[in-house]
Amino acid sequence: MAAVAMSPVSPDEESIAVAAEALPRVQEYLRTHPSGPAVVRVVDDGEGDELVVPRGAVELLARVLAHMANGHGVSVVPEHAELTTQQAAALLNVSRPYLIGLLEAGVIEFRKVGTHRRVLAGSVLTYKHRDDMRRRAAADELAQLAQDMDLS
Repeated sequence: MAAVAMSPVSPDEESIAVAAEALPRVQEYLRTHPSGPAVVRVVDDGEGDELVVPRGAVELLARVLAHMANGHGVSVVPEHAELTTQQAAALLNVSRPYLIGLLEAGVIEFRKVGTHRRVLAGSVLTYKHRDDMRRRAAADELAQLAQDMDLS
């Protein structure tokens, strides 16, 4: 498996405005069509064609539009893509040495290619999800303790 470049698409002012306008329409479509594939109308020079796409693609589009509407750059990385340790660290927003510590501790799966470590994007995202859930649980527990002690 080859490593994948993760250079984001950074939106300009026009793209931010277009994404902000499109996002509510896509979200409304997802709310009113809770399952099944989506039908997307593609218009070019007044001529329109209908395109059927998987629901997951429309859900992903909604996430991309939300980030772009907020002015954030977006990149798409397949789960099976192999990342360098620098790319994986950037995805987690941690230092490369910290990531290597996680790898060596067995917290995130990786493989070695010669002397280089390669990490599946899916493994990094699974770790990120678990870590986010752990942090939310800790924050909820702290909030509950503060409420129980009348500190809020």
